[in-house]
Amino acid sequence: MTNPLLAEQGLPRFSEIQPEHIEPALDATLKRNHEELEHILAQSEAPGLTNTINPLEEMHDRLHRTWSPINHLQMVASSDASRDAYNSCLPKLSRYATELAQDERLYNLYKHIAKNLDKTADPDVNSLVEHALRDFRLAGVNLPSEEKLKFQAVMEELSQVQAKFEHNLLDSMAAWTHHETDAEVLSGIPEAVLAAARAGAEEQKLEGWLLRLDQPTYIAVITHADNNELRKDFYTAWVTRASEQGPGDGAFDNSALMEDILRLRHEAATLVGFNNFADYALASRMATSVDEVADFLLHLAEVSKPTAEQEFAELEAWAGRKLDAWDIGYYSEKLRMARFSISDEELRPYFPLPRVMEGLFKILHKLYGINVRELDNIDRWEPAVRYYVLVNNQNEEIGGFFVDLYARPNKRSGAWMDECVLRKQSETGIQAPVAHLVCNFISPANDKPALLSHDEIVTVFHEFGHTLHHLLTRVNYPSISGINGVPWDAVELPSQFMENFAWDPEVVRKMSGHFETGASLPEELLTKLEASRIFQSGLAMVRQVEFSLFDLRIHAEYNPEQGGHIYPILNQVRSRVAVIPTPDFNRFANSFTHVFGGGYAAGYYSYKWAEVLAADAFSAFQEAGLFDQAVAQRFRKTILEVGGSVDIAKAFKAFRGRAPEIEPLLQQAGILHSTTGNPGTGL
Repeated sequence: MTNPLLAEQGLPRFSEIQPEHIEPALDATLKRNHEELEHILAQSEAPGLTNTINPLEEMHDRLHRTWSPINHLQMVASSDASRDAYNSCLPKLSRYATELAQDERLYNLYKHIAKNLDKTADPDVNSLVEHALRDFRLAGVNLPSEEKLKFQAVMEELSQVQAKFEHNLLDSMAAWTHHETDAEVLSGIPEAVLAAARAGAEEQKLEGWLLRLDQPTYIAVITHADNNELRKDFYTAWVTRASEQGPGDGAFDNSALMEDILRLRHEAATLVGFNNFADYALASRMATSVDEVADFLLHLAEVSKPTAEQEFAELEAWAGRKLDAWDIGYYSEKLRMARFSISDEELRPYFPLPRVMEGLFKILHKLYGINVRELDNIDRWEPAVRYYVLVNNQNEEIGGFFVDLYARPNKRSGAWMDECVLRKQSETGIQAPVAHLVCNFISPANDKPALLSHDEIVTVFHEFGHTLHHLLTRVNYPSISGINGVPWDAVELPSQFMENFAWDPEVVRKMSGHFETGASLPEELLTKLEASRIFQSGLAMVRQVEFSLFDLRIHAEYNPEQGGHIYPILNQVRSRVAVIPTPDFNRFANSFTHVFGGGYAAGYYSYKWAEVLAADAFSAFQEAGLFDQAVAQRFRKTILEVGGSVDIAKAFKAFRGRAPEIEPLLQQAGILHSTTGNPGTGL
């Protein structure tokens, strides 16, 4: 039987992929890549673009085509069998990547190419080679053989432990439910959530409602449930996930894994000559040092904390009592309603998902002249998944993207964009890029469309920004196309830039339409929504600074003799920048997948760093006109199309005409006016 994971063209055949396909497909791909690598290394002619870089890029793309659907299905449709196969593959994948990056023969080929490269011929190739040489060094290519093997073993173990961290979190969430038969206890919870809970109870042959510990249900309860004890129960379960006291009675405790992860990262970093993992991570970032990042974050805290303290004092004064952690979301929503006469549930009927997506696609057309077309006859992993293609004015396909928006028990929480197919150029032409856009909203029920809160709309816009970054690239080398090769602290620029459009009155007006009557959002509500953007913006700012400083410090200050000191450091950070008190039982770090699961390790600050870039970039559109074609095309050409082929600082300057400045972000958040003196310069 043909293994669907070994197809080298077209979209993945998701419905055909079975757990038994996973490991054989990876083994076959790695074997073929090893054979081709030896062929490249054995060539007698001088290394160059045709005989070295192009075939290596083909190898990169081949492995991505095999592994991408495996990784994607593990996040959106996990099963015990697929998880076992996935975990068996992780050491092999890590070993292959490390061996490739530590191969001195290959390193010498790239050095030869760099030495003889025509610097004016193809700037993309220059960037590709520069990135490759840096990555060789970061993998310890010059280490003695024994230390190379040690680095390889560390990276293999790290990949497994990080995966186990995520599996524990998923399992701990699945282990907790709240079964309720008293409708009064559920007072205030939106009907869409209750409809899903009723369906969940019916599936289990239970009376009443079965509420699960997924993200949309948790947010709905903590924000809208009138019953204080119910909010407390959900809050407690959520903030103790994957901890010694969380769902599953500690069976899914991540505490030891977190220590292992920090130890392994530190060991890998020191093996290749860095003082700590934070220094190692920053070697490929826009920020240049731990001190620079810390100063940036502490400056944000300094200018934001007075506003945050004022906001929290106002909230408690309005509530008329001291508030517990599980009260914050509930009373904040009530205060927002009182102050702006606007609530999520009042807005939802005006934002049916089809109308929101239509509005998003119209923005894309107005900015870049690109149309979106849905294709029906596409293989997918879930019936509710949709597939779209981007088409330019010449009716040429630019790329495509899958959209998977609803929460499921076997699906990772949160929202993200992931690469399905990478752009590349080969003898047969251009391979168009394809993306996955994933969210976790409440499924539609009772023949109604899914109705989104405005926060959920912002999330869709955010992930669509990532999607455009992947799809609009003009770089033809997979290793630096789209988001590849983009510094991690700048990769959020296009996504956070797109969020701004979800707040613009003109956009919101045209994007809204009552799901029953079709009426646009009333002007009164539109005005209040716009005004509510800065509601508790100080609290939101210090919360993100808290997470960022915690992440930076646990990696920069790790001492192998003392361990991670994870919660002592978190408590120190909170005492300095946080405003809202945190209960002693809170185990936030145990579910901090952004950091302990991989991706944003020593890089969570990237959200705020890139938000500075995004706010400054958007201010250029505000100055010229929101849909000014010259500005839009310049943003597309200098930011969205270049992938990792251009230094991001130079790319931003090419767009904005200067270095980024922090003031637009502080103005956007309504914080600048509350500070005194110089709010600080740019990045």
